[in-house]
Amino acid sequence: MEKRLEKRILGLDPGLAILGFGAICTPVGDPIATATSLKSAPIPTPAIATSVKLLDFGIIQTAAKNEIGSRLCTIYEDLHTILQEWQPDLVAIEKLFFYRMASTISVAQARGVLMLVLAQHNIPYIEFTPAQIKQALTGWGNADKRDVQLAVARELNLDYIPQPDDAADALAVALTAWFQV
Repeated sequence: MEKRLEKRILGLDPGLAILGFGAICTPVGDPIATATSLKSAPIPTPAIATSVKLLDFGIIQTAAKNEIGSRLCTIYEDLHTILQEWQPDLVAIEKLFFYRMASTISVAQARGVLMLVLAQHNIPYIEFTPAQIKQALTGWGNADKRDVQLAVARELNLDYIPQPDDAADALAVALTAWFQV
């Protein structure tokens, strides 16, 4: 098997109604060291982004009118497809954040399906809280959603903010993993 000189990271923003995903490709090694080794002079942070490549982003959506089992099966099947297509080396997941008990339970059920699929594919994962993601991308753990979305676009050298929000959030999780690992 040929060794890749890149690392593929899949970010996931868990949800039952909408599950965001975002796949990036990064050079193997530390992002700062990799970028600074390209030139003799230190490179400012925005230039580091040129070494990160956007592969794909989107959502897995389930209809509220469908029964819970059917919705979880959709997540299960679609996530298998995404993993087969992008073959990530690492998956980064946003940790469960408690809003309301009813939504927390459904998100936890969807998250359980994610964990099962990752175990079946034997893919390692890492988790981050919303504050850790905001801190990694903006330097401030209480940043608003717009600041995080702008940081995602900047780090991926995009002239647009990825939509829908759940997909942008998943890309933020993937970028956080790259910065932290």
